[in-house]
Amino acid sequence: MIALRRIDAHAHYVALTSRIGHALPVTTQGESVSARSAAADPSADGPSSGRPPRPRQPDQSLVGALVGLRDTVKGTRFALPLPSAERADTVAGAMVAQLDDYLLPRLERLDAPLLVVVGGSTGAGKSTLVNSLVRTPISPAGVLRPTTRAPVLVCHPADMAWFSRANLLPSLTRTTGPSTDPRSLQVVSAPALSPGLALLDAPDIDSVVDANRQLAGQLLAAADLWLFVTTAARYADAVPWTLLQTARNRGTAVSLVLDRVPGGGAADEIGPHLTQMLRDHDLGGVPLFVLPETRLDSQGLLTEGQIAPLADWLGRLARDAEARAAVVRQTVGGAIDALTIDVVILAAAAEDQVGAARALGEAVHVAYRAATESVEKGIHDGALLRGEVLARWQELVGTGDIMRALQARVGKLRDRAVAAFTGRPAPGEQFQQALGSGLAVLLKGAATDAAERAGTAWRAHPSGAALLDAAPGLVHPSEDLGERIDRLIRDWQRSVLELVRTEAGDKRVVAKASAYAVNATGLLVMVSVFAATAFIPTGAEIAVAGGTTIAAQKVLEAIFGDQAVRSLAERARRSLAERVAALFDAEAERFRSVLDGAGVDEELSPRLRALSVAIHNARPEVDE
Repeated sequence: MIALRRIDAHAHYVALTSRIGHALPVTTQGESVSARSAAADPSADGPSSGRPPRPRQPDQSLVGALVGLRDTVKGTRFALPLPSAERADTVAGAMVAQLDDYLLPRLERLDAPLLVVVGGSTGAGKSTLVNSLVRTPISPAGVLRPTTRAPVLVCHPADMAWFSRANLLPSLTRTTGPSTDPRSLQVVSAPALSPGLALLDAPDIDSVVDANRQLAGQLLAAADLWLFVTTAARYADAVPWTLLQTARNRGTAVSLVLDRVPGGGAADEIGPHLTQMLRDHDLGGVPLFVLPETRLDSQGLLTEGQIAPLADWLGRLARDAEARAAVVRQTVGGAIDALTIDVVILAAAAEDQVGAARALGEAVHVAYRAATESVEKGIHDGALLRGEVLARWQELVGTGDIMRALQARVGKLRDRAVAAFTGRPAPGEQFQQALGSGLAVLLKGAATDAAERAGTAWRAHPSGAALLDAAPGLVHPSEDLGERIDRLIRDWQRSVLELVRTEAGDKRVVAKASAYAVNATGLLVMVSVFAATAFIPTGAEIAVAGGTTIAAQKVLEAIFGDQAVRSLAERARRSLAERVAALFDAEAERFRSVLDGAGVDEELSPRLRALSVAIHNARPEVDE
């Protein structure tokens, strides 16, 4: 503050406070606490003659539940960009700060000195007020904004040990000299201040510097008592009232200083309006102190007479252990109650995250299930037994006359069929390659469609769109898909041959034949796998494959028997289906991996709610 003030301090003080009702005793939720003039050393560890007993420390069940909540929330990320996530991140950060900066240290020592955080708007005179209360210019004041770049804490020498240790506000580095580092806390000894109470000059709540605003909010959340300073010109600003409302909702004890009240009837205008604003915000019972506009002395301080009502009130509060305990109980209890409300917000946001993750996961599941069904249809409807595959098959089995002969006299021509295959190895290899190529085209098309379908579903979801932006390649099949499909087909074809060898172990005809006979029979099994009706030929099937299914069926039945043939084809079909399912599962895993990487925790909401119940059950301990 600059030294340009006009006064009749006492007259202005009486004029305004007679209308607003300035209260000297501290109030806790509207109820007065009697102030007794009892000297007390708040750093003492036990009762002594003439001193109220030390407050009972809360049971470890409350502290344990709060520590559990802190640890749970501190490791929580609401990674999926949902409407509830941004708010949840803010609430989570504030919750961890409140626990670390205030609640846990305060619960460790309920009888520790009271911390009064002096906060307010830019240029309200916070630093001048602190300096005036301790009767020396400790905290810098001036016309440049922002003035308070690093917070300054002032306490009696007897309380230095408590505040110099990183108990309250452990993230701030303690210093003994001035600093411009906003993450430091200058701790200053002031003999003029009563023991049992400290003043912390905070940065402006509406500072143009974002870091200063954040620090101001952090410091206010660590206050046992918030001494809010505003001016006659700015008392109706929106930002201060938003923070006052936050303090009220949190249960923090609050008192107000209305600074720079001019003469000339201003009190008559300000008084009723400020009173109504306090009532509208459920703050009608808070203590209010009024400072008229006046000239500062040579050190830039208000006179002792001007600040006497506030200094006396703070002095009585510092000396009265019971009054201090009442303030602590109110603020601690309110902070705990606010935590349980905030847990509901976090739990709901966690459930939103789980719901979104499940929706995205289901979209991937549906897309690749459709791909599997598409391949199954392609395998069963005979579509692969067309074009080049059919041409190669016809080359393999010879002319139509041989096909008709196979159908008519299977038993007699069994060896002729084996010989036909044995004498023409090249067409067999060409047929196997053609069949594999057709199957590869089918699998690649299904995988491509599935990736695009899953990508479209994710793009339509706000969370999925963000995940795709970070991994755009998901909407296309994996780069090595072609290689894996080729390997799948080769492995499956080899497995079919192995099935034939195993099944033919006690069949003399095949067992005594050449290895190529087994290979040829395996080709017949492969053809049967791609038949539509599992050895029940229809007119459509015959039209598609030119009698292929019937020929394959008759040859296999003659060699193995009807039931064994059905078993061979079904096992080969099942083996192919399992391999295809594994292929598509690996493709879908790319989406699931990205989703899992977001870190959505399905158990977070139940853990938070359980901790909230434990805290609620232990909550009465701070009122005793």
